[in-house]
Amino acid sequence: MELIVETHNLTQRFGTHLALNQVNLSIPKGAVYGFIGPNGAGKTTTMRILTTLLQPTAGEAFVNGISVRKDPDAVRKMIGFMPDYFGVYESMRVWEYLDFFAHIYGIKQPRRTSLIQELLQLVDLTEKHDSYVMNLSRGMKQRLSLARTMAHDPSLLILDEPASGLDPRARIELRELLRELSRMGKTIMVSSHILSELAEMCSHIGIIERGTLLASGPVEQIMQDLRPHKLIEVQVLERAMPALQMLKQLSTINDVHLANELADDQAGGKLAINFSGTAEESSAILSNLVSQGFRVNHFAERQSDLEEVFLHVTQGVVA
Repeated sequence: MELIVETHNLTQRFGTHLALNQVNLSIPKGAVYGFIGPNGAGKTTTMRILTTLLQPTAGEAFVNGISVRKDPDAVRKMIGFMPDYFGVYESMRVWEYLDFFAHIYGIKQPRRTSLIQELLQLVDLTEKHDSYVMNLSRGMKQRLSLARTMAHDPSLLILDEPASGLDPRARIELRELLRELSRMGKTIMVSSHILSELAEMCSHIGIIERGTLLASGPVEQIMQDLRPHKLIEVQVLERAMPALQMLKQLSTINDVHLANELADDQAGGKLAINFSGTAEESSAILSNLVSQGFRVNHFAERQSDLEEVFLHVTQGVVA
């Protein structure tokens, strides 16, 4: 696995306050990495170090194998940073805003003109080419800022709370844009409090609290590690109590209980199975139910979500 971001015992102090406590972070190339944590957890501090805006107190950070301490100029050429709060030079027109940053990145004419058209098309702002930035909605300004981070074609995008303050439609549009950037091969590191949206687009997550990285890795792996036992939900049309008793005899089942109240043994109902076996053994449970004459109209593993994982590993304490 080739890494684009790697940190070794990254530590940051502000006076007596420990903002980052020996953080060891690994982000593979091509990942969409969701960086999760409460306010004051250390997300923005980590991002500012990776983008060379802040020198760490101790430890080291690398982008594409290049040290952010020793060669910050080379690192800046490979990253596009979109902070939570950013200036947009509201007296400029949209094309002027992008032209200004493209010029700073050293892009010559006539390439800048064609690049601006490509970026506006990418973020769906082509019709706003001549509009003043001050007249754009919050969501449009976010997309314009994202277009600006793409002007020099960076391999890594670092986005700090990009959905902050957006309405539901703008959030959906931003999410689809990030998916498109991922399909283009960009690695994306994104922090957010909107955990349900991160779950839909992230391949990897990191959970940080009080400057300490609590968990990091592929989403599926973290969910599996935090809940080694699976919860299978079963709905039978009748005879739920006999089904319950039969399931209790199976050695692969750790526990089974009714998920709703029953009036009598003939009533149907929901069963919740705590299970730690293989997929084949899970299939065998369903086969057993059917072979014993139970009519099953629902049999599925309940999936964990990011909010559940986040609540499981954090304590809700702000540094």
